Amino acid sequence: MLNLEWYRIFLHTARSGNFTKAAQVLHITQPSVSYAVKQMEEALGIRLFHRLSKGVELTEEGRALLGYVDESFALLDAAQQHLHNLKQLTEGEVRIGASESLIKHLLLPQMNRFHEEYPGIRIRLSHGSTPQLTQRLREGLIDCAIVHMPVEDPQLELRRLARLEDCFVVGQAYRAWTGRTLSAADVAGLPLLLLSEGSSTRVFVERWFTARGIAVKPDMELGSIDLLTAFARQGYGAAFMTRSFVEEELRSGELLELLLDEALPHRSIGIATRRDRALPLAAERFMDRLTAGNAGPD
Repeated sequence: MLNLEWYRIFLHTARSGNFTKAAQVLHITQPSVSYAVKQMEEALGIRLFHRLSKGVELTEEGRALLGYVDESFALLDAAQQHLHNLKQLTEGEVRIGASESLIKHLLLPQMNRFHEEYPGIRIRLSHGSTPQLTQRLREGLIDCAIVHMPVEDPQLELRRLARLEDCFVVGQAYRAWTGRTLSAADVAGLPLLLLSEGSSTRVFVERWFTARGIAVKPDMELGSIDLLTAFARQGYGAAFMTRSFVEEELRSGELLELLLDEALPHRSIGIATRRDRALPLAAERFMDRLTAGNAGPD
């Protein structure tokens, strides 16, 4: 591979047809241009220019080379412009994963604001459970993931994002149960509506019951908060979910919260990234916006 600067000098000399004019464009001396072209010709073993009284003219071989050199520098210029656009966040992409409920209730508002501020950045979104998302993160399929904590994985770095408060809710058909304090056993005696097996929320509530010596079997296993909300509202039983996800239904009275004799422990969600990988600039900016927009108590 010849000196890249030789090719640059060759390109400007071919465009200008004159060593002196090429030197002016390149901000070097005319002898430097002449010498570089001579060195290049010797290295290639081919004459690239006819030396004329008023300048230079490409030889047949020089014209053949020019097409490749011109295209190569155009590609380099395009690459440099692309990098500039990535740095200025006018191009790029963010690959992020989260559960369906976190996408709707936490990510979507932040994504809307980010998209308005950086319309040129493409957001690639995938949903799944915390175990699924951490696996995709390890495989490099996503840049970051919103997960339920704790996550014990030495490959991943976790940044705490927000605290979740959970509750059991029922529809108007179970209003009588909301007028008194209930034990875990009382709640277990109701028809239970829980998220699908394997989700972090399902694991959490099952462990909560198990710690109190209660084995539970849900009457319904549903794949989303929206379905839990709908079935609870229709009177099918008590649904376990994050309170902030059903605030509107609780305010309107469509759903009612069961009062427990002991408070449910708080849970946390965090944003996970690979320890051994630097984030793309767009993903880094999105994370900054996300953490700033959801700052709160642990």
